[in-house]
Amino acid sequence: MRFVLTLAAILVLLGFGFAALSYSFSNYTKAAGPLEAQKIVLIESGTGVRAMAEQLGKEGVVAEPYAFMILVKLMGEATNLKAGEYQFDARLPLLDVVQKIAKGDVYVRKITIPEGLASHDVAAIVNAASEMTGSVTAPPEGSVLPETYVYQSRDDRAKMIGQMQAAMTRTLDMLWETRAANLPFDTKEQALALASVVEKETGIGAERARIAGVFVNRLRIGMRLQSDPTVIYAITKGASKIERVLYAHLETDSPYNTYKYAGIPPGPICNPGKAAIEAVLNPEKHDFLYFVADGTGGHVFARSVEEHNANVAKWRSVQRSQAQ
Repeated sequence: MRFVLTLAAILVLLGFGFAALSYSFSNYTKAAGPLEAQKIVLIESGTGVRAMAEQLGKEGVVAEPYAFMILVKLMGEATNLKAGEYQFDARLPLLDVVQKIAKGDVYVRKITIPEGLASHDVAAIVNAASEMTGSVTAPPEGSVLPETYVYQSRDDRAKMIGQMQAAMTRTLDMLWETRAANLPFDTKEQALALASVVEKETGIGAERARIAGVFVNRLRIGMRLQSDPTVIYAITKGASKIERVLYAHLETDSPYNTYKYAGIPPGPICNPGKAAIEAVLNPEKHDFLYFVADGTGGHVFARSVEEHNANVAKWRSVQRSQAQ
């Protein structure tokens, strides 16, 4: 009888001891971690639980690597931990560290390519992106899709450019299938070149399809596009800027100069966005042949040269008043 009571007492004590230990460990995992300031840590692909625990200990993210390993085991997350770059906040509890890596809540680095940039500028943005490897030169004009792209530390810059080019190819192929009938051009390459002109002519989304319609109307009657951005590209190839096109610039002998040569330029003059490509493939139907700035950031459109000249005179007046 005494033996039975003694065994029962031992079991009770063990139960209390286990409960106390569990309670203590639970509190420990929820307590603030040792990290004094926010930190980004890259966990390489193929890193095992032990190596991950040791790395997090060396980085100061966790106080005890073994506690990390035990918690991962208890939570059943050993096969769910994901490689990647993680941003850990200061004083992040051990439990939150494990959950963050198990969820794959990786730190997102971004590169944003605005619509209408020349490839020279695209290369500069990619080369300036932090924590990437390698370097790139300007890709072919018009070959990358303006968009926001995510990457991680040590990603290769050349592969990033390849990703941007693949996105442009997919987008152009998809939009080409939705094009309107009887457009005055026959290839995706021509559509891309014309979209780049539209992209440079306006930054107002609502105007893209209307300006595309002007150019389509001109192409149909054999009228030159007469687009200032094409003259600028003929001179600079996108490597520098010209603030104002002068009459002397219009004499530049280049197939990109649409004042001098009829038709669509031989290639893009920038990297157009999806909206500009859509506008060219489904232009607004109207009978406008001319447009000029209206002084508010947009444009005013005209059907005849007389109406256009009157609009130009108004624009010149606005320019003079702005210069005073």
